[in-house]
Amino acid sequence: MAFNVVLVEPEIPQNAGNIARTCAVTGAKLHLVRPLGFEVTDKYLKRAGLDYWNLVEIYYYDSIEEVMDKFYNGSNFWFFSTKAKNIHSDVKYKDGDFLVFGKETKGLPEPLLEKHCNECVRLPMLGEVRSLNLSNSVCVGVYEGLRQLGYPNFKTEGEISKR
Repeated sequence: MAFNVVLVEPEIPQNAGNIARTCAVTGAKLHLVRPLGFEVTDKYLKRAGLDYWNLVEIYYYDSIEEVMDKFYNGSNFWFFSTKAKNIHSDVKYKDGDFLVFGKETKGLPEPLLEKHCNECVRLPMLGEVRSLNLSNSVCVGVYEGLRQLGYPNFKTEGEISKR
């Protein structure tokens, strides 16, 4: 199994393309919640995802509620927000968890964060910086989850060795 990355109303095609690439190399499924700030045929989206598109399972929804109605079980969603109390590396991820990210300009809706405050996580950042790029945040979240699970089914040895 793999993680599920949920993008709620993503706005920038290059970010979505980079996230699709992260999903391809990690086996994560990509769930896109409309409205999207781009067309799925956008050249920047395609370019950022390179030739990895055929390796990504992508699903589309009309609302975050639709995603949650279908998959939420009370302990399998993590909502990433700069406003969260929990640090992303302090929670315990499980295989198949949903990592939920908001739009670049506003993040996730406040009512959603308030309702699920104990399931909200943040990436630590220095004081005056507003936020990390969305595609970078997704990558950090997915790889922390994989690290906790011991990188199942991943090649863990490189080809360069000490001579």
